Amino acid sequence: MSKAETEQKMVQAVEHFKEDLKSLRTGRANAGLVDGVTIELYGSKMRLREVANITTPDSKTILISPFDTKNTGAIGKSLEAANLGMKPVIDANAVRLVIPFMDESVRKKMVASLHEKREAAKVRVRNIRRDMKEKAERQKKAGEIPEDALKKLEKEIQDATDKFCKQIDDFSAQKEKEIMTV
Repeated sequence: MSKAETEQKMVQAVEHFKEDLKSLRTGRANAGLVDGVTIELYGSKMRLREVANITTPDSKTILISPFDTKNTGAIGKSLEAANLGMKPVIDANAVRLVIPFMDESVRKKMVASLHEKREAAKVRVRNIRRDMKEKAERQKKAGEIPEDALKKLEKEIQDATDKFCKQIDDFSAQKEKEIMTV
């Protein structure tokens, strides 16, 4: 049980939160919006990134160019089924997603979703804190560490928790600014 182990787990929680943020719409096109889309091809489910090149030629368009153009229709159907709030436009060799304008109510919904994700990430960090404190207390009861080492470890765990919760708040504030920018 160490400070490094605690921080490693908390870093993973923050990274997961950052990945979650990619799925939130802002006013600009972002390839991360389609990261969670899977396609049924060749008898198995595949991630969109595995079967197509995803680019953003301008701030309002996501262009999906399949590696095999025969899969264009299947990709279009999967994007419709993913319910992203955008209607895919299927060309002969590519699929385009046009990002619709976000009015104030949609922006507020995105911010509310962001706040939910932020709180879930903080809960993950706090759960790590609780688990690591319990582990340290078990070590103390087993006689593996002295009382003063336990207190020092608990302080380090709390400091790490504060640091990573602050990072989550900072990433959240940055994303909220992106969402609210017209």
